[in-house]
Amino acid sequence: MGKATIIDDSAYADLYSAHVNTLTERHDRALERAGAGHAVIFSGAPHGVFLDDYNYPFKANPHFVSWLPLTNTPFCYLVYTPGEVPVLIYYQEKDYWHVPPATPEGYWPEEFDIRVIHSMEDATKHLPATRDNCILIGEITDEAQSFGIDRVNPGSAINMLHFDRSVKTGYELACMRAASRRAVKGHRAAEKAFKAGKTEFDIHLDYCRAAGHAENELPYGNIVALNENGAVLHYQHQSHEKPEEFRSFLIDAGARVNGYASDITRTYAKEDGEFADLVIRFDQLQLELVAEVKTGVDFADLHLLCHEKIAELLVETDLANGSPDALIESGVTSAFYPHGLGHLLGIQVHDIGGHMGDDTGTTVDPPSGHRFLRLTRSLEDDQVLTIEPGLYVIDMLLNNLSGTPGYDMINQKKIDWLRPYGGIRIEDNVRVQKDGCENLTRNAFEL
Repeated sequence: MGKATIIDDSAYADLYSAHVNTLTERHDRALERAGAGHAVIFSGAPHGVFLDDYNYPFKANPHFVSWLPLTNTPFCYLVYTPGEVPVLIYYQEKDYWHVPPATPEGYWPEEFDIRVIHSMEDATKHLPATRDNCILIGEITDEAQSFGIDRVNPGSAINMLHFDRSVKTGYELACMRAASRRAVKGHRAAEKAFKAGKTEFDIHLDYCRAAGHAENELPYGNIVALNENGAVLHYQHQSHEKPEEFRSFLIDAGARVNGYASDITRTYAKEDGEFADLVIRFDQLQLELVAEVKTGVDFADLHLLCHEKIAELLVETDLANGSPDALIESGVTSAFYPHGLGHLLGIQVHDIGGHMGDDTGTTVDPPSGHRFLRLTRSLEDDQVLTIEPGLYVIDMLLNNLSGTPGYDMINQKKIDWLRPYGGIRIEDNVRVQKDGCENLTRNAFEL
């Protein structure tokens, strides 16, 4: 098993300064729109478990992580004032129960005026004196965390920041390429474990070892699904038991680098044959959709094109019969493929802003009948998004067609053949460009 990707800070140093400059420009505009002079960005606080004395795994505020590669530092504040060096109020609790955050080092500290504090009360010494000229960005679970700042997450500023965040800087792209390479190490190990006949649980462990992640460091819970479990879109278990027969394997798993995520799905057949051929054909379908990605494309149109391609594939493989239009209008394609084609990707796996029509908060609804589509924007240069068509046997959805014209279009005998395999999903992460896209996932697999 290969070692996890080693992240060399020097690879990011030259890009990081330009990244901070972009953030200052974005926050300058957001503050002007909000009529404020300072942005105070809270890293967040841990959430305690009900009736217990420990916390859920900490998830930092993505607005904070966009400035700083600090994903596990609660109770910190970033103070941005136009024209001044950003101030990082860095909380190092004096504690013998837990290891406090390390002394800041690496490629990023020189961009900030770092003020180390050892108690939350000391934060007030480093915040702007005029609180009424501040906005605070973050999740506030205790009034004390706001230090008297009344304007928390004002829509005027937040909408602009969310809209702009979809376009990635050179630094962010470098982090996401590295996250793809890191995840691919895990995917290679998982494929090998599946072929060796391991359980879902052991495949998951092999993935984590190869990717160099503890479970809480993963960007989302791994979907590790053998056989018919692949038909559960967000399959949440990792069985310790071996199935009586290994037929298929679907893995949806990613990795993080400096807070930025990858999100990759692959499907495998245990043996050569009809299902293996279907996976190859579906991979071709997915690449045809990737080839359509470029600046200016309406992603909702691309999602609808995917339904056309799914309809054609259903007829080609004898899973259904009828014209593509009839299969779509009758709901057959949605029964086999009920989720959206993709979503924005970045600090958050489902990055914010996918339904935004502009930077004022206008939303663009998904097409009628496609409410699970997470991205309805026209694509822009340097956005990163997923392309993840799927095909599954979900009996609940197929049964919902009973009594409709769509039900008669389905080949039940062929469905019975496919059901034990669960389903197929192929997911790549792509960067939008003027004349096409950069496929971060395929490039990582080639490496």
